[in-house]
Amino acid sequence: MSETAEPVTFADLIRADVPHDKLKRAATAWFESLRDRICASYEAIEDDAAALGSPVLKDRTAPGRFERTPWTREGSDSQLRGSGVMSVMRGRVFEKVGVNVSTVWGSFAPEFRGSIPGTEDDPRFFATGISLVAHPCNPHVCAAHFNTRLIITGHGWFGGGGDITPMFPDSAAAREDARLFHAAFESACKRHDPDYYPRFKKWCDEYFFLPHRNEARGLGGIFYDHLTTGDAEADFHFTRDVGDAFAEAYPVAVRARMMQPWTEAERDAQLIRRGRYVEFNLLRDRGTVFGLKTGGNTDAILMSMPPEVKWP
Repeated sequence: MSETAEPVTFADLIRADVPHDKLKRAATAWFESLRDRICASYEAIEDDAAALGSPVLKDRTAPGRFERTPWTREGSDSQLRGSGVMSVMRGRVFEKVGVNVSTVWGSFAPEFRGSIPGTEDDPRFFATGISLVAHPCNPHVCAAHFNTRLIITGHGWFGGGGDITPMFPDSAAAREDARLFHAAFESACKRHDPDYYPRFKKWCDEYFFLPHRNEARGLGGIFYDHLTTGDAEADFHFTRDVGDAFAEAYPVAVRARMMQPWTEAERDAQLIRRGRYVEFNLLRDRGTVFGLKTGGNTDAILMSMPPEVKWP
């Protein structure tokens, strides 16, 4: 929601028969609070890197700060309505990191109805969530992606997850970063269901895969969707634990590598590796399609694109 506007009312979509309906405000508030915590954590990394004299790109000496851009979409009862905030930082550690929150509701266009569960007989929907992509300056610091969301149609569910993308995935350092990253998610999953981590890890490996290159985008994490166990409160609790795990784990990986110097050849390899992000988001990512099909903010949807990239 916009930080300068009055809180939105969600009366446009009331699903008294869907247990998730009563969680709309709580989920929206949680995603925004997680955004605030993550942004503060990354700005602290920028400050510490400056104090320690970390390696930098040209003209990237000052510690970065997030710039927040609220947006609002208003329409008739049958059109998309809602708001969000884009938070983007460009600094000496993070070449570009975006943390977006949005809350939208309305009706799916005719050509999109039926492709989302619960819209077969009623095209109305509600969606709220957080989405993050981080592209560090240092080639030795892993890129990362994270999102969680609540969606309500004729059904309600939570979804999301996160993955880590080292620029040199075969290196010992990358494997260690991935091990710690996965351990955080595994711990969060085990608190709810022992089957969650192996199941959601496998889902992540399969989803974040580039079939046209026959390779994984990175070293994985977890991914889940349409999570509805019959206990909406428990599913929301799990989603919060996933957010906490990412918020705690990724800064550890960043701080472990941000002081390591790099060569021009390593920077060149980083820019080529980033091309995998572009290819996946434009060719495979369902969230990108969902955002564009529902009339979302295009700049926010494409925020995940790296600031500089090249192909060999």
